[in-house]
Amino acid sequence: MQIINIDNQEQLNSFADSQKHSQFLQAWQWGEFHKKVSGLVVRLGVEDNGKIIAAATIIKKELPMGKSYFYCPRGPVIEESRMADAQKILEILFDELKKIASYEEAMFLRFDPVFKLPETKYQINKTIDVEPSKTLILGLDKSEEELLKAMHQKTRYNIRLAEKKSIKIVEPGLNKFNDFWSLLSETSSRDDFRLHGIDYYREMLKVDSEYTKLLFAQYKGELAAGNIVSFFGDTVTYAHGASANEFRNTMAPYLLQWHTIKLAKAKGYKYYDFFGIDEFKWPGVTRFKLGFSGEEVEYPGTFDAIFDIGWYQVYKMVRRVRRTF
Repeated sequence: MQIINIDNQEQLNSFADSQKHSQFLQAWQWGEFHKKVSGLVVRLGVEDNGKIIAAATIIKKELPMGKSYFYCPRGPVIEESRMADAQKILEILFDELKKIASYEEAMFLRFDPVFKLPETKYQINKTIDVEPSKTLILGLDKSEEELLKAMHQKTRYNIRLAEKKSIKIVEPGLNKFNDFWSLLSETSSRDDFRLHGIDYYREMLKVDSEYTKLLFAQYKGELAAGNIVSFFGDTVTYAHGASANEFRNTMAPYLLQWHTIKLAKAKGYKYYDFFGIDEFKWPGVTRFKLGFSGEEVEYPGTFDAIFDIGWYQVYKMVRRVRRTF
């Protein structure tokens, strides 16, 4: 096995999108997006006999005092048939990242694996989740009638109600982005969750129109709900959503989800990922998602592989103090 730098889209995506429940956060496009909003992006692979068996898209996150850390969202990705070699693969990746970290002033690698971590020679600490550790994945191998039948009765009712109210689903493109941002800001205030800056969502939609799409549900020409959805590999992922207080009785978000599920199925995707459920953190959103049925999937969580223990301890101390106040 040997480490390689991945330097083109075909090389990375032909591997990453061939894995079951393909992770859009490990796509080439996600790295290009983060070059705009974060900065340095490193793409590494592990090759065996000329074939890529693992890959990692790593984003540099800046910290005060000239320090930083690396972040690998929903990765590294390891070929399922090579999971028996996970320890060796991870150590090859971490060894290379430690070299890069030495001149990038990166203290650790933060990562969210989708597999159980093996023991490695590196100190690895579990930390607070960055990406949700539990999600809901809907298989799309059933007919539309079967998918509807499997839903909660109230979810089916709300879809039909939105149809009766003549909710219209459109793909508006970037020219309507500011309308989505206004709606997202309204939703953030109502439901008390924090947003990234406006450019984060705009750049996400600009990177590749086949990779991320903006979908609207309109009621009498007014924006009632909007979603950002990613299409990658075998999976369509519901990444971000917003809805208007004024039109809550139209049940537009239900029809918007159902439209996207049908679109994913029509395009030949195998799975629809609702991307995060938690009955304690997000009870209302979780009930909404669970109404569509699907398989609850739990990942191990978020971890830090430590490269510089001294600075890492300083970082942890400062983080604790900030959370206290």
